[in-house]
Amino acid sequence: MTEPTAPNRRAGRSRRAAAVLTLVEALVVLGFAGFYVYEMVTGATDDLTRAATSGALILVFGLALLALARAWTGASQWARTPTVLWNVLLLPVAWSLHESDRDPVALAVAALAVASIVAALSAPGRRDDADGTGGADGESDVVS
Repeated sequence: MTEPTAPNRRAGRSRRAAAVLTLVEALVVLGFAGFYVYEMVTGATDDLTRAATSGALILVFGLALLALARAWTGASQWARTPTVLWNVLLLPVAWSLHESDRDPVALAVAALAVASIVAALSAPGRRDDADGTGGADGESDVVS
């Protein structure tokens, strides 16, 4: 049995990093959904319908992020685009948190989003072949 090449190990680390970061995001989002349930159960919300709708929507996003994290752990090739899109959308959220004087939370959201984008873009994509040289047909994209 041969030892994996350096690009394969690097690709595996990138996929694992993307999976872990996406899982962290999923758990945080699911925690917010749980918070809405808590508010509804304790009567802390003034508008039960709004809390239920928000909680259900956040739950859907949390479950989608769990599916995305699962896709990163397998051989799925579709996970890159939704991961990058989700995390690009988190950057304005981080900015909004910064402008409302929640700098520690803003910094955490921004750092997690940027790290996730880097991990997703570092992972091999659909056109990358197994040995990391690029090109779907096994040829290198590098011109000699």
